[in-house]
Amino acid sequence: MFHYILRRIAISIPLLFAISFIAFMIIQMAPGNYFDQIRMNPQISEETVKNYEQKYHFDKNPVIQYGYWLINLAKLNLGYSFSQSASVWNVLKSRLLNTLLLSVSAMIFAWLLAIPMGVLCAVNRNKFLDRFFSGIAFIGLSIPNFFLALLLLYMASRVGILPVGGMISAKYEDLSLFGKILDIGKHLILPTVVLGTSAMAGLLRLSRGNMLEVLGSPFITTARAKGLSETRVIGVHALKNAVNPLITLFGYQLSGLLSGAALTEIICGWPGIGSIMLEAARKQDLFLLMGNILLAGVLLIIGNLIADLILAWIDPRIRYKGNVI
Repeated sequence: MFHYILRRIAISIPLLFAISFIAFMIIQMAPGNYFDQIRMNPQISEETVKNYEQKYHFDKNPVIQYGYWLINLAKLNLGYSFSQSASVWNVLKSRLLNTLLLSVSAMIFAWLLAIPMGVLCAVNRNKFLDRFFSGIAFIGLSIPNFFLALLLLYMASRVGILPVGGMISAKYEDLSLFGKILDIGKHLILPTVVLGTSAMAGLLRLSRGNMLEVLGSPFITTARAKGLSETRVIGVHALKNAVNPLITLFGYQLSGLLSGAALTEIICGWPGIGSIMLEAARKQDLFLLMGNILLAGVLLIIGNLIADLILAWIDPRIRYKGNVI
């Protein structure tokens, strides 16, 4: 297992280089750069702008710029964010934990609801529960996140039970430790439901299909013939085999929720990296955009590695030896 992890990390390094190079070139295809916007400020001289362009190598072609970016990256320097007037790492660090909290919360929400609902759908195939939960999955996949966010925010404003927007209340600093956790939890509910609904709907459909396939397998018939209870057959033998294919989606979901959280954060007022990334894209803040893309790639690789390790831990038939996974 240790050698397998090392091999995966070794493979991931050139993959990250490829992702960063393609992203860097695509960003450079947009006309102009951040300093073109500064030129419109009459208080900043053209000489000052040229000095900054030379300092950050914007006066060179994109390939050479990428080379300088790699050199800085090797020194653990992600560059300087012009739009935030701070280093890229400090900008990402200040908001990353908030985005990760929202993404992990949405993932937990999706998995805790999707797996039981998928099992109930499979066990009660073509019955009321199956049609009801399948309808929920259809709605969850069909409704856009931004519309669901606006709808839930409107309902919350009318009911007044949950806070509308933000991460903390105005009196947050005066609360006890438990009160602070509870306050953040209340603010977390709406964006979690918005972000986790589509993921939950997709997992529900997949878990239902996998469960139906497993329930039709010969070993399930054998388990029932041995006199095992239906609860044990479904909860132990069938569910364990049905969940295995879903675990491989864990890594993709982690990175997908992180990138998909941007619009939800902006609408719900959650102070994550979404609003910062939107501003970086509008102002063509190259280094901040590259830092976000690199971070998303690292999380995708880490998520897939964790998913493979969990899969090996759950299913003893899987071994990581040589070139076989």
